Amino acid sequence: MSIAKQVLLALVVLVALAAGGYRYYSQMTGDADAAVRNEPRPVSVELAPVLQGTLAQRIEAVGTTLARRAIDVVPLVAGRVVALNVEPGSRVEAGAVLARLDETSERAAVDEARAQRREAELALERARQLQASNNVAQATVDQLQAAYLAAQARVEQAEKTLADRTVRAPFAGIVGLRQVDVGARVDDSTVLTTLDDLAEIEIDFTVPELVFGAIRRGQQVLATSASFPGRSFTGAVALIDSRIDPVTRAFHVRALLPNDDLALPSGMFMHVELILSERVALTVPEAAILAAGAASYVFTVADGKAVRHEVSLGQRERGRVEVTAGLAAGAEVVVAGTERLRNGGPVRVVPGRPAPPAVAAPPEQPAAAPPASARDVRPAGPATGGASSG
Repeated sequence: MSIAKQVLLALVVLVALAAGGYRYYSQMTGDADAAVRNEPRPVSVELAPVLQGTLAQRIEAVGTTLARRAIDVVPLVAGRVVALNVEPGSRVEAGAVLARLDETSERAAVDEARAQRREAELALERARQLQASNNVAQATVDQLQAAYLAAQARVEQAEKTLADRTVRAPFAGIVGLRQVDVGARVDDSTVLTTLDDLAEIEIDFTVPELVFGAIRRGQQVLATSASFPGRSFTGAVALIDSRIDPVTRAFHVRALLPNDDLALPSGMFMHVELILSERVALTVPEAAILAAGAASYVFTVADGKAVRHEVSLGQRERGRVEVTAGLAAGAEVVVAGTERLRNGGPVRVVPGRPAPPAVAAPPEQPAAAPPASARDVRPAGPATGGASSG
């Protein structure tokens, strides 16, 4: 290394040492002056705003999806399968043909019944013509009329028996797996396939009796599943059970979820959030809440001094606490450094992390779903530590 570079490096080191020494001297001088004036050193704190937003009163539960309508497709009569129009997972319309049974004998029976009806019809017509010239008694005409009606009934019965050889979808839906193959002998207890109406999905779950009086039809329901990370399904309460289980002290609720893209199948496990009510409220981070006996309080900063405010708390909501009294919207509360604060003490505000929204959004992929609980609907009591954890 050349002499010039060595000299330059030495100068840089000397300047750095001089700057550090000056800063240390200034701090020590300031602390000494504060000690002479008998003033405490300022406490470094971080602030977060008091936010106003919509706060939801909700409960959580787990539920299972159910098809709006679901059946096992079985034939009405016994016979041999000659056609099976079942593509698993495909959508069919109401009345679509799903299967056909051998109908040779039934078609012959229909033809025979129609021939007998025609014969009875011609005999009745001739009798009526003869009756016009008084060559046939009325009793004979009545007998032939009854014979014609009986023949008509036999035709309808034969046609119904023939129609029963064709298995049709009673409603629009998604067909399941084939349970038999063409050529199989089946009867009215053989399941050919399944049919589910998935245009709308029902989700059945239980909630504690504590909220029985708060649940109404039409209340919003949010459902999520680990199978669809980042996606939530919005529906509404459709049915409420009229009985409470005496053992579990819970009752059943059934919600209806639109399923236009047929993403949700029947039988899926889902995490459910039921929105009981929504209101506008002020919230602060839980870290801002301190306790003093039975009271709760927070610190704000005014003119470089800490100001203590006693507050009344309400509902807790994902890291934030509702403040029902003691603060106004737009104020800023101390969220870091509270353990060393005292009322009227000097503070130094340092930049903190950005404040979260007033009400945090549901997580994209929930962890293992908790059991039905009413913990989110009970007001939060005073915090019990320097930084409440809820």
